[in-house]
Formats: sequence, C-alpha cells, structure tokens
Amino acid sequence: MNQQDREKIVSAVEEYLDSELIRIIFSNPVSREELEKVKIRPLSVKGNLVFQAEEFRNHQAFHRNLSREECSRYAVSLMEQSMGQMELESAKGRLRILVSKKGTVSIKGKRVPAKITPSLPSLSHNRRKRYILEEGKPVPFLQDLGIMTSEGKVVASRYDKFRQINRFLEFIEDILPKLNQDRENVIIDFGCGKSYLTFAMYYYLHELKGYSIRIIGLDLKQAVIDRCNMLSKEYGYDGLAFYHGDIASYEGVNHVDMVVTLHACDTATDFAIYKAIQWDASVILSVPCCQHELNRQIHNDLMAPLFQYGIIKERMAALYTDSLRAELLENQGYRTQILEFIDMEHTPKNLLIRAVKQGKKKNNGRQIEDILSFLDTDQTLAKLLGYKKRS
Repeated sequence: MNQQDREKIVSAVEEYLDSELIRIIFSNPVSREELEKVKIRPLSVKGNLVFQAEEFRNHQAFHRNLSREECSRYAVSLMEQSMGQMELESAKGRLRILVSKKGTVSIKGKRVPAKITPSLPSLSHNRRKRYILEEGKPVPFLQDLGIMTSEGKVVASRYDKFRQINRFLEFIEDILPKLNQDRENVIIDFGCGKSYLTFAMYYYLHELKGYSIRIIGLDLKQAVIDRCNMLSKEYGYDGLAFYHGDIASYEGVNHVDMVVTLHACDTATDFAIYKAIQWDASVILSVPCCQHELNRQIHNDLMAPLFQYGIIKERMAALYTDSLRAELLENQGYRTQILEFIDMEHTPKNLLIRAVKQGKKKNNGRQIEDILSFLDTDQTLAKLLGYKKRS
C-alpha cells in the first residue's frame, strides 16, 4: 500500500471516529488462521468516549477498548496487514473500503445529507440492541406476518419473531464478503416452508444491500409454494421464486453460491449438504433436525451404560451427527462453525452449521473413519463422500 492510499484510509476513518459512529466491520482476512473478523463500536466508559474492538480468532471473541487515536492506528494497521475490507456505518453515512491483493485502495459509499438527523444509538454497555431490520421502517412481508404494523412498529406479542429473523440476518451479514457484488448470486433455500426467512434474506440482500441475487425456494408442499409465489409477485421481488421439489434431485441450475437448509429432517440434511458441496457453494447454512439415523445405529460396548438412557442417547446421537457433518465439511474445504440458533416456530434452541468455502481441505479422513468405527455406524453424508467405518 502506498502512502497516498494509506492517507485515504486515515482520512476516512478519522472522519467517522466519533459518537455518531454505529459500527465498523473488518472482513475478508488475508489469513483466517490468524484473525477472522473484527468489529468496532463506540462506548461511553465513565463519561469518556472509547471504541471497543471485538476480535474473532479461532472461533473465539476477544475485546479491548481503545482511545480515538489508538483506534485510528489500529484500523489502518488492520487494512495494511490483515484485512481486505472495512465497512463503516455512522449517522454521517456508510463507507466501504477495499484493499486489493496488489494493495490498491478503493472507497465506495455515500454520506447522509446534513439536513437529515437520524436517531443515534446509546453508547451504554446496556444500550438497546440495533437490529438489521429496524423498527420504524415498514417492511411488507413483516406486515403480512403480523409482526409489524403499517407504521413500522413491531407488535409487542411478536417481538420474539422479530428478534429471531434479525438473528438469522446477522448470520447472513457475516458471510457477505463471500458473495460477489459484480454478478448475480444464486441462493437455494431447501425446505423453505412458509418462507419467513427466505423473504427476509431477499429483502436484506437485494433491497438493503443492493446485491444482484436469485433465490430459489424449494419445498414439498404445493400449497405453501403457491402462496409464497403469490406474495413474491405482490412485493415485486423479481429475483425470488418458489418451486415444488427436493434439493437432492433439483437440476434447475448449474452453479449455486449459497445453500440454506432449515429443519430438513434427518438424512435430508445430508443430501442437501452433499448437493451444496457438488455445486461448490461458497456458503452453506444448515439447521438440522430429527437426527434419527445415528440414534438407530450407534453401538459401542464401552458407551453402552450411557446409551441405555433413551433421551441421553438421542441427544448424543444428534450432537455426534452434527459434529460429523462439520468435520466432513472441513474435509471438503469449508471453514465450519456450529452456532446456536432459535427456531422460528416453537423457540427451542437448535444448532446452525455455517460453512464457508476456503479451498484448503482438512486432512481428517482417517479420523472420520475412526469415529464411524467407534460408533459402529455409517452416517449418510460420510457415505456420500466415500467414508465408511472399518470392519
């Protein structure tokens, strides 16, 4: 990076480092083995303005507070050494700073006209959470769901769903650098059901973020598909369409950038993940359910006393299943996390598997087969990828 480009970054950062800052997000790391992502937000500590940096390393978060001068130097050093993208969001506007592999800096974005004075978030540690879909801004599909009034006010009894939808969009926000802003991105949502999250995903990516996207919703219930298509046309969502079908046999596209599968039952999740791997999808988001396969199969003489308790065996089988899926995704070149996710219908806490393609495959094939042998099982995704227990 030359001095002129460095000064561009310094100037942009220092303009935004004040109490009007909402957040800064650093992404697209040079090496994920060191630093995955960084978020910065302003805080008031004992009456003084500081900036809290949240660093994500090895699936853990580390925090530290910085002065304005320290934060400016820290932000610039990140862009010089560790990160390829910085997004600044403030009452003044939004900026995106990109650093190419050759070190060239480009700055994109727009500032809010001076006459507009948006409401600012509290700087307190206990400030009200800022949601991606903000209260006070009417969203058509949220109105039809009965979550929001025509004035944009969230209905008190539906606030849980409002939070759940926003939480899902936070998972999407984290993977934005993996989507290409210069071409159409194809997303498949298998088992979309009533499609609360499918509509939210389209609205966020296309309407708010300006990505060119095509979302395909698949479900086995024709009545659900018909209603979702009707609503999509009503909202003018030209890039969102729903079809009756199963992801395992779907052949409507040759390339998919992101696969979403929420609550695909038992081995349907395995077939969906396998299909996503075949498409070389950049991102996979999966919330599995009903992991019955291992519960029927697992056997181990040492573990038999533990497996005799039905509910314990069921829960262990579910955790083993999703852990194996995560390891198999790592084996195929995906950086994989298992995160907590709240179900849309009954609000139990489920697990979300988030896998991002990074190209480097983990050499864990023998370990996977050792685990399958230990549990005396042949798990579906493992079989599809050519791994079996040893006899």
